[in-house]
Amino acid sequence: MSKKRGVEVSIAAADAIGMTNVDVVAAYPITPQTHIVEHLADLVNSGILDAEFVPVESEHSAMSVACGSSGAGARTFTCTSSQGLALMNEIVYLTASMRLPVVMILANRSLSGPLSIWNDHSDVMSIRDTGWIQMFAENGQEVFDNVFMAFKVAEDKNVSLPFIINIDGFGLSHMIEPIEYWEQEMVDRYLPDFEPVNRLDPDKPITMGALGMPDAFTEAKKAQNEALIDSKPYILKGWQDLGDVCGRYYKPVESYKMDGAKVAFLTMGSTGETVSLAIDELREQGKEAGQLKLRLWRPFPFEEFAEMVKGLDQIIVIDRAISFGGPGGPVASEIRNALYHQDNMPFVTNYVCSLAGRDITAKDFIKIYEESTSASEEELKRNDYTIYGVRG
Repeated sequence: MSKKRGVEVSIAAADAIGMTNVDVVAAYPITPQTHIVEHLADLVNSGILDAEFVPVESEHSAMSVACGSSGAGARTFTCTSSQGLALMNEIVYLTASMRLPVVMILANRSLSGPLSIWNDHSDVMSIRDTGWIQMFAENGQEVFDNVFMAFKVAEDKNVSLPFIINIDGFGLSHMIEPIEYWEQEMVDRYLPDFEPVNRLDPDKPITMGALGMPDAFTEAKKAQNEALIDSKPYILKGWQDLGDVCGRYYKPVESYKMDGAKVAFLTMGSTGETVSLAIDELREQGKEAGQLKLRLWRPFPFEEFAEMVKGLDQIIVIDRAISFGGPGGPVASEIRNALYHQDNMPFVTNYVCSLAGRDITAKDFIKIYEESTSASEEELKRNDYTIYGVRG
């Protein structure tokens, strides 16, 4: 293992992608993901990475090229954010439906309008149900490590599904952090060559993405859903094998200071590290506070989550997006659903925070804890969610 390097997370992510010996990169620049694909372009241009870099005219084209190259049997990567994801949305659905193991980093950013280039999770929540495997990274090391894991799992013949790594735009993508790089030998040992299940070949013609008549469509969707659910053991195995190589073992749900906790924050992404600072202070005050960090978003880790929440009285779910006209944030809705059939279900409090990257500090999370734990049961039931920090 090489020494840690102080490096921008986007650059480290691009370096990791290069170390996978990716065959095709198709991308269009959009803030805040641009540094990733710029660095990949530099690697290709300098001859360090032997790959095709396709500078397409739009994000819709980027995902279209990614589908074509993956269908032809090439290891394929793309990257986008926000409105770029919205533009490629049509093909995002097709990628999963055709079981093409494209890997994408999504540098999370607000969806317009009003126009914003800053971070929240509204973009990823817009494609929650597209059929991709999806995970959230909390820091740069997690981004670097999980690039290898994403390709390993996506390309497994028993999985063959596309994979999204979510990284918070600017708050993670542009941060300079100490990141421990793998040696190339480690990558080669961990990540096998891509052997596609199906490949476009003029000598052996097949059809991908054909018309699905009503008497076949339902069965196709059921099979697709089962494939995503059934990918979970391979995700767990991918993390286990990753830990055996680099010594860092990842889980679908991570815990922080949960021993004896009665109230737990639930977070996704880089905000989790700020919440951890709040937990440290609350523990020093003698409060029974802990934290759950949801890493695997799809397929949802129901069993692991149910085990983690045993003994809790309350879960404070931190959402970074609004489910307009619904019960608050999309993550809180998911958590309530996951707990519905559980005995002695902890009460779920929902705070929508830091939309478009508005600053939120450990002191704010301590305030959220105090508000949540001091409110009466009647007040909690009356307020399904709170948008934190609204002025006026």
